[in-house]
Amino acid sequence: MISEKQVVTASHVVKVAENVMVQFVDGEVIPAKVLSAYANADLALLELVWPRKNAVTVTLGDSDKVKIGQEVFVVGAPYGLSHSLSVGYVSGVLTGKKSKNPFTMSEFIQTDAAINHGNSGGPMFNMEGEVIGVVSQILSESGGFQGIGFAATSNLAKYLLLERHILWTGMDAVPLTGDLAKLFNLPQPAGLLVQKVVFLSSFGTLGLQGGTIEAVIAGEKLILGGDIILSLNGIPFDISDETLDKIASSVENLKENDPFQMTILRGGKVMVLKRN
Repeated sequence: MISEKQVVTASHVVKVAENVMVQFVDGEVIPAKVLSAYANADLALLELVWPRKNAVTVTLGDSDKVKIGQEVFVVGAPYGLSHSLSVGYVSGVLTGKKSKNPFTMSEFIQTDAAINHGNSGGPMFNMEGEVIGVVSQILSESGGFQGIGFAATSNLAKYLLLERHILWTGMDAVPLTGDLAKLFNLPQPAGLLVQKVVFLSSFGTLGLQGGTIEAVIAGEKLILGGDIILSLNGIPFDISDETLDKIASSVENLKENDPFQMTILRGGKVMVLKRN
């Protein structure tokens, strides 16, 4: 927890969850809602429906000061073993391409501290007790830990989750470009194929629909049958950083009931979904 009501976790844990519950060490369970989530950075911010009494909060450290060989420890629930602790070292820092676009930003700390299924979203601490990372994923051929794990950096978490305020859409989608865009008969060079939508999310209440049929196209697993987003707030979708940054700016500080519109392709017909 970073406050009595806010919790940072990994995006892939909660991004299309219909219900989110946060369980504490004493067994108390509090429902929460997702405030924002970034798939590429694998970071999400939750808000508890009511505050945790006597909350013990953490300090987000400066991940820019992390050095290779530095000792760290990770707390999580690997295979359901709650509040387990593992210790290791920083093996490296991986930074994605430099961009103003928040949707493609990423930065991860690599570690050999044991990380397994169930650790996702847990904190990585330095030896001063500051959180310098949020556990994201492992690199493994066996499915279990093989000495290579990753945590999203605390500085990126601070920037995306606490400094920027981009509304959680409740949507999982994949871009369609090139041959895929032609295959789906898009009237423009690119679009977003909606995979899943949380019913009570900002995009769900707008009427956006996800897919129902699983398929593999060009080696990629997709869920077909959902809407294809062509534009958001009048900005035609494409995968350039400039366009994605414009889209991010257009929805920054947007509230759930603020006016918003998107153009979609549904069943071969172009439609407009809007909230006045």
